[in-house]
Amino acid sequence: METGLDSKVVLVTGGAGGIGEEICKAFASEGSKVIVHYNSSSEKAMKIAKEIYGYSIKADLTDPSETKLMFEEIIQEFGKIDVCVANAGYYPPDPLPLWEIDLGRWKKTISSNLDVSINTARNFLRHASENKNGSMVFIGSTAGIYGESGHSDYATAKGAITSGLLMSLKNDVSKFGNIRVNAVSPGWTITPKKIATGIDEGLIDRATATMSLKKLATTKDVANIVVSLSSDYISGHITGQVIEVAGGMEGRII
Repeated sequence: METGLDSKVVLVTGGAGGIGEEICKAFASEGSKVIVHYNSSSEKAMKIAKEIYGYSIKADLTDPSETKLMFEEIIQEFGKIDVCVANAGYYPPDPLPLWEIDLGRWKKTISSNLDVSINTARNFLRHASENKNGSMVFIGSTAGIYGESGHSDYATAKGAITSGLLMSLKNDVSKFGNIRVNAVSPGWTITPKKIATGIDEGLIDRATATMSLKKLATTKDVANIVVSLSSDYISGHITGQVIEVAGGMEGRII
């Protein structure tokens, strides 16, 4: 199916991560010019950018001024940004109940998920409003929809992104014409990091217990939906929506 994304300039934040890398490759396969954002994974980001004939760029997206400078550099280099995928985020490795999550971890998780999304959206949507065109896709999580025991900080940040923030932004840009803001919320997804740490049958059974499709998602499953939502050809009348890529999940086993 034609996506109309050929020659579009696409920014993917956190493009060197497992899902981010697949999203970058999916857009590149559609002929897009892809900017691979990174903060600390410079070697991997540059490798991905080279493979897909893209462009890598560094920025700490928790810093509003650094984020603004990144957007200015991209626009100066390419003239525009047509699509922005706000994928950058942070998942705390240790599961803890709320009362054991100290203030330092809480603030880091909120900043590394919610703040980076806000800083990204502020700059992209300012640019899109000037051009009266653009598509933004946030990457959320089923943790933000169903909650996740041991990760209330992460669930709070992702839930804020795909509820109040998303619904407000799609209305903020409504007066400018063809600007769409949507979100994709992956569930359990097989990433290189998960493979490295080990995925056993017990974990899969538990993760898929409330899923209609008894399998974990792949990074390609997520990337394909991101591309589809970004395309005006395919999703031109869709905005303010959260698409779960979670096999029909209805909740979590506690």
